[in-house]
Amino acid sequence: MIKRKLFDALYAHLPKQEITMIVGPRQAGKTTLMNSLMDELNKSGQKTLLINLDLDEDRVIFSSQLKLLSKIELEIGDQGGYVFIDEMQRLDNAGLFLKGLYDRNLPYKFIVSGSGSMELKEKIHESLTGRKQIFELNTLSFEEFVNYKTGYRYEDKLNQFYELEPEKTIVLLEEYLNFGGYPRVVLADELTEKRMLIDEIYQSYIMRDIAFLLQIQKLDSYSKLIRSLAAQLGNGVNFSELSKTVGISLPTVSNYLWYGEKTYILKKLTPYFSNPRKEITKSPMYYFFDLGFRNYALGLFGQINRPAEFGFIFENMVLNMIQESLRFTGALIHYWRTKDGAEVDFVINRGAKLMPIEVKYKRLKKPAYSRSFFNFINRYNPSDAIVVNLTLDATEKAGNTQVNFIPYYRLPELLASF
Repeated sequence: MIKRKLFDALYAHLPKQEITMIVGPRQAGKTTLMNSLMDELNKSGQKTLLINLDLDEDRVIFSSQLKLLSKIELEIGDQGGYVFIDEMQRLDNAGLFLKGLYDRNLPYKFIVSGSGSMELKEKIHESLTGRKQIFELNTLSFEEFVNYKTGYRYEDKLNQFYELEPEKTIVLLEEYLNFGGYPRVVLADELTEKRMLIDEIYQSYIMRDIAFLLQIQKLDSYSKLIRSLAAQLGNGVNFSELSKTVGISLPTVSNYLWYGEKTYILKKLTPYFSNPRKEITKSPMYYFFDLGFRNYALGLFGQINRPAEFGFIFENMVLNMIQESLRFTGALIHYWRTKDGAEVDFVINRGAKLMPIEVKYKRLKKPAYSRSFFNFINRYNPSDAIVVNLTLDATEKAGNTQVNFIPYYRLPELLASF
């Protein structure tokens, strides 16, 4: 069993009347997490029921709300309990269906999950305003990965482990950067099995989710788009060039990219600017929710071994850490580019506060940062800036800005005070 950090937040939400919604990528571990919640409830004597809409015999129960309620009463009685519904996106008009149940003031708490599709992020959102709380479960973070790999011996003191065992930490980091965080892939011991599993995840995503959502036959165009973006990691995307490369129209490119975001495969980053004449205002960047998925799309799954190849993947991991750390804060994350070539990997914008972040896949021996990073500091005068690297932990002043050089694993700790 791999422990998930989201478990505690979900368990704390169970007593609340709102519908608990778990969304995220296919095979990120939502069903396993729901089973863990059920086990914990069962231990305390609570009544639970799990219904999976991927199963034909369960799907027929949803032909009407009355039929579903009859099933619930049969299994756990009419005095209350917890009803878990898995793969909710398989149901047409799922939002209205759940709204009708919620508005009956039933003695049941509903916990629903689904892969990242529009049914859960868009239509359900509209129907259940004020009636649900959404929790996003991604594939394993590096912290969750290391805790599992070390048998949870250092669960409350991971930073000490990283500092005392730098070589072991690098080995774990390179494994994570190569294979990503899909739980089944992490649990597999053999390389051949890992490759078979990531292939099944990739093909299932394309053949099931995308084919269903887009109602398209030419799935090779969508796959080619994903591969093109995987090759452009950390670089601005020109839609016209992408259209020519993939061989699809500009509107189709935009449509495919939107679906890639909504199905928890792609992350879109837009540029930060205050001077449109000198700074890039368009050309978004795309990163990936899971690093292994990105590597597989590019034919590099488990085959990355050079520092230069790790650079952009490490940058992607750092972005994932930033987003996880700043969830629910309202902070915006951008990148920065000027028309004369200066660049900063990430810029966090929270209200009137800015924080630039430069990412270096290096074991820095002493403080060092790029001229571009200095140009941003000089132009915007932020109170703090961060240079994420593999080992160095130090600070220095650049004008009025405190530049924090930190190992990547300290990033969440530092962002907690931003």
